[in-house]
Amino acid sequence: MAGFHHIEVWVADIEEASDEWGWLLSRLRFTLASTWGQGQSWTGGGAYLTLTTSPNTTAESHDRRLPGVNHLAFKAGSPTSVDTIMTDAPEHGWRPLYHDRYPHAGGPDHYAGWLANSAGFKAEVVAELSAIDAATSG
Repeated sequence: MAGFHHIEVWVADIEEASDEWGWLLSRLRFTLASTWGQGQSWTGGGAYLTLTTSPNTTAESHDRRLPGVNHLAFKAGSPTSVDTIMTDAPEHGWRPLYHDRYPHAGGPDHYAGWLANSAGFKAEVVAELSAIDAATSG
């Protein structure tokens, strides 16, 4: 029974979030499940992620260094998929983080890229171990 049912991310600008997160989520094979004036939900892997705005938000951007969520990490498939996402991300509102240590900023056995969007949210795209093993054994 372990696992997430859903994650809800509050954003200040739903149009901007829809563009940036929508691009990333679709690249990670999430499917847009529903939309409404203040948000949208994306399904993937048996769970869903909701982007929504609320009159109760208290800031225009997210500071991942404050108590709360630092980042969301997503399975991205193969190392090639991670590389492609990292290459294309700047065209879609995401900037690479720790690029000087890419793709092993998380250690020599961790193949991943880190991104931040214009609102300050951080996402990690991680190559799955089985995809790494297949790529290095062939």
